[in-house]
Amino acid sequence: MSEHRRKPPQGGGRAAARRGQSGSSSGRRAAPRGATGSPSDSYGGSRGGEGPMYGGRAEARRAAQRGGRRRASDTGPGSRRAGAAGPGRGRGRAAPPSRKRFIDYPRHDKYGWRRWVPSWRLVSGLFIAFFGGLIAVAGIGYAMVGTPEVAKTATAQNNVYYWADGEQMVATGGERNRQIVSLAQIPEEMQKAVISQENKTFYSDSGIDPKGIARAVFNMARGGETQGGSTITQQYVKNAMLEDQSQTLTRKFKEILVSIKVGATMDKDTILEGYLNSAYYGRGAYGIEAASRAYFNKRAVDLNPGQCAFLAAVLKGATYYDPAGATSIDPNGATPEKNRKRALLQMQDTLDKMVEYGHLDPEVRAKYTKLPKVQSPRSNTALSGQIGYLVDLAKSYIVTHSEETGITAEDLQRGGYSIYTTFDKKKVKALEDSVKKVYKENIDEKKRPETDTHVQFGGASVNPESGAIEAIYGGVDATKHFTNNADVTGAQVGSTFKPFVLAAAMKWGVRDPDLDPDQAQDERTVVSPKSLYPGKNKLKIKNYDGSIWRNEKGEEWLQVNDGDVSYGRPPEYKIDLRNAMRESVNSSFVQLGMDVGLDKVKEAAVDAGVLESSLAGTDYPSFSIGTSSPSAIRMAGAYATFAASGEQREPFSVKKITSKDGTLFTHKTVTKQAFEENVANNVTDVLKTVVEKGTGTNARLPGREVAGKTGTTDGNKSAWFVGYTPQLSTAISMFRYPDDESIKNRTFLEMFGTGGQKKIHGASFPSEIWADYMGDALKNEPVERFPTPEPIGEVINDEPSPSPTPTQSESEEPTPTAPASPTQSIPEPTPTQTETCRPFDFRCNEEEIGGNDQGGADNGGTDGGASASPDPTDTFPGGNNRGNGNGGGGGLFGGRTDD
Repeated sequence: MSEHRRKPPQGGGRAAARRGQSGSSSGRRAAPRGATGSPSDSYGGSRGGEGPMYGGRAEARRAAQRGGRRRASDTGPGSRRAGAAGPGRGRGRAAPPSRKRFIDYPRHDKYGWRRWVPSWRLVSGLFIAFFGGLIAVAGIGYAMVGTPEVAKTATAQNNVYYWADGEQMVATGGERNRQIVSLAQIPEEMQKAVISQENKTFYSDSGIDPKGIARAVFNMARGGETQGGSTITQQYVKNAMLEDQSQTLTRKFKEILVSIKVGATMDKDTILEGYLNSAYYGRGAYGIEAASRAYFNKRAVDLNPGQCAFLAAVLKGATYYDPAGATSIDPNGATPEKNRKRALLQMQDTLDKMVEYGHLDPEVRAKYTKLPKVQSPRSNTALSGQIGYLVDLAKSYIVTHSEETGITAEDLQRGGYSIYTTFDKKKVKALEDSVKKVYKENIDEKKRPETDTHVQFGGASVNPESGAIEAIYGGVDATKHFTNNADVTGAQVGSTFKPFVLAAAMKWGVRDPDLDPDQAQDERTVVSPKSLYPGKNKLKIKNYDGSIWRNEKGEEWLQVNDGDVSYGRPPEYKIDLRNAMRESVNSSFVQLGMDVGLDKVKEAAVDAGVLESSLAGTDYPSFSIGTSSPSAIRMAGAYATFAASGEQREPFSVKKITSKDGTLFTHKTVTKQAFEENVANNVTDVLKTVVEKGTGTNARLPGREVAGKTGTTDGNKSAWFVGYTPQLSTAISMFRYPDDESIKNRTFLEMFGTGGQKKIHGASFPSEIWADYMGDALKNEPVERFPTPEPIGEVINDEPSPSPTPTQSESEEPTPTAPASPTQSIPEPTPTQTETCRPFDFRCNEEEIGGNDQGGADNGGTDGGASASPDPTDTFPGGNNRGNGNGGGGGLFGGRTDD
């Protein structure tokens, strides 16, 4: 071994000690004991405190490094060694927290399960904090919430229409079946019944019931529905102010806040009124007024205590308290028997509570021990039959007279009006029955499909004394046939227009042919019914001065009579006007109209009550024999002017309109003297002859005086009878028109062969319906007579007058052939040259052509009418155009001549 090789250190000895001392000053020497913090520094060595022996400086350095790392872990607080240095050995209790916690949970001074049980101080604090928070939130919510406006759905109403006698006809036309009434219109018994059953402390509470609220919250919390406990104020708020009807805690909380606010700011009577008007009573009825109508068909103000108690019971839920049952909703639990039992028990309980709380006398209560009699629920066909036509007519009157009624179409749609009409329920039914009777006995679509299909009737009755429309027939059913046939249909009136010509001749007179036009307008001769006028068939019409009338193209006009016959003694063929009216002689009245002036004929019709808008062809001779198309209502109203001795009153259908605010409109009859009494009475006297021994004999009423006129139009496309007694004027129309909107270019159809008759006249089915209906309508009315007229006017064209026996036309057999087309509107004439005189063959005359002229309105039969119009424009108004009032409006109606 080399001498330079280092030997292992030896224990003890001065050399080792010296090396240990010198190691502290050199990185290459070992650190002295106690300087490194090694374990030996703490515990001492094995030999008298000496540390372990190291084999060299490297080992000493590593030992020193190990001792430094241990120092922090082995000697720090909480270390195992540190713990070992403390008093005792092993685990001890946790030390208490350095400072006290605000919420001592889990509890620091408890062990095991007790540590997790909250202290009474903690529970009390949380309870106080919770309810304090609730009070704070409620206070803030109350301060912030306002009184909501009443929802539109809670005020949505419909309109109630009443018959002339005050009985309800129907409730319809608005957004909801409700009619709001004031608290004064609600019986006190009804008010007390609801309070007794629903909320006995209503007038003293704050608007809520804490117990009831708690019960409702509990029910909702466990998944049930709210039940009971709501005050009248809360129910009013829910029904009328809150759109959200969900059963949630949020909605309930909102309801409570609003109820408190409403209870503090609104008058109790106002709340009660609102509740009774907004609550649902079943049968589609919202509010007490609608409920009273739905169950008892009476106004709410007329309810008795028993009925009030019953309706208070129904508020619990109509499904289970309506005596009619609701098996469609709950087949097992809502049978009529079970519902009646429930309703009776609830009603009796309500009555008992009313007595208990001092709201009802025991003696009165004793009268109501059974359920009141309720009517059957109304069906959805409330507007079927004639009702729909009546409602439409009343609505039209209200809107077209909005300046007087103060109600617009928008107002009417919002509802809330009580509309008292002029319609007589018995007369409406009698008129409908008469039409159905004649139809059933005569019209057979299966047997005669080519002639009996699309047959329609219309009718109207007007009271001459007031102008009230007492009855109409609009068609088979308002829900199936939508056009009101009592209103404008476009059907021409034919010879029923002739009385206006006679009235004009008696009012203004005929012009003097020897005077110039200006003088002739002022110097006229009033005509007597005894005046003679041409009764000749194919009469060449003249102007008042004797010149031949010609159209714009210079073409003449030949007027034919019904049946192609002439009346009077040849060769003059003159007939007095009374007999000309009786036999409906066209030529006489066409010439009379030319002598008076067509402008005066028009004025007379308008004065009588015909709307000017319904007049057509006013510049053509045929205007005098009914080329116009007034409605049945207007024709009945115009004839009523004659029945009232010349006093004209506008037809109307609404007497009064009210709402919760009171009476809004009351009809005031305005009377105009359209004709002098004697003029009207003479027209009536002439029209009596028509019924007594003329074309209208089917309309005679035994024991009563009747005046009237038949009318049939060219082409047999419409037939009329208009007649009157002193008490009632009625117009009946008949026509064929396809009631199918899918058919394009619909036109009026001929009635040759309809009902098995060769031709339909006003003297046939229309007059039969008129007589059957009027007999029923006047059954209980006293018999009245027409005034006896004084002689009037001068006899024009005076000469001996033979009897009005018809004379055969020179060129034709008495039995006519049916023309192929009707008279309708009057545009400019466009005649066609033919071998025989055709309608509007103005260049044709007797001397040039000896054929048969088939023109005229009432060809074939006993009646007279309108002659053919030139251009083919058969059209039907697409709906009711009432214009300025009931039965108003009407368009021109086209026709064509035979080619």
